[in-house]
Amino acid sequence: MSIKLAILGLLMEGDSYPYEIVREMKDRQMHKYVKIQYGTFYYAIDQLKKDGYIASVEVISSGSRPDKTIYRITDAGKELFHRLLLEQMEGEPHLNHPMFIALIFASYGDQAKIAEILAQKMPQWEAEAEQMLRLYEEHVGQVSRAVLHTLWVGYEHLLTELNWRRRLLADALAGRLNERGEGLKLKPYEEADSPI
Repeated sequence: MSIKLAILGLLMEGDSYPYEIVREMKDRQMHKYVKIQYGTFYYAIDQLKKDGYIASVEVISSGSRPDKTIYRITDAGKELFHRLLLEQMEGEPHLNHPMFIALIFASYGDQAKIAEILAQKMPQWEAEAEQMLRLYEEHVGQVSRAVLHTLWVGYEHLLTELNWRRRLLADALAGRLNERGEGLKLKPYEEADSPI
């Protein structure tokens, strides 16, 4: 997801300052979809301002703390937002996971240590899925259905990953990561009612 799309989208909801935008992105779990690096984020803010897509509307001084610059999206920014939104909707999904490259070669690794790492991280992964479900439930009735779809697919994704990691842990504990020839014997997913 484009960091500029996220910034402009949040400014479509109302004027804000950079720290608040980052906090809102984290609160909405957007860091699961877009890398939020402060250097990149503030560079994007500067570029959007320089190019006339956002404008500062107020600077709040608070004594010993740094000034807060409040930004508003401009008409040109709204046009860019709509263009970025449609480009993102047309984009191809990427199947990318940091563990994939390691799994390709896991059969050559120490399965006990792999299992230990997976077991240590399991509570964190379970908590992330629970947190996403709570986030969804907290937003029902408060946000658009489009946002609810995003939150729900985030939850479904985390559940799928959690189940996959549990199967991976079971295989690592059983010393089966280097076995060949037998499939995983997975149950098919239930298909959702298709509107098409």
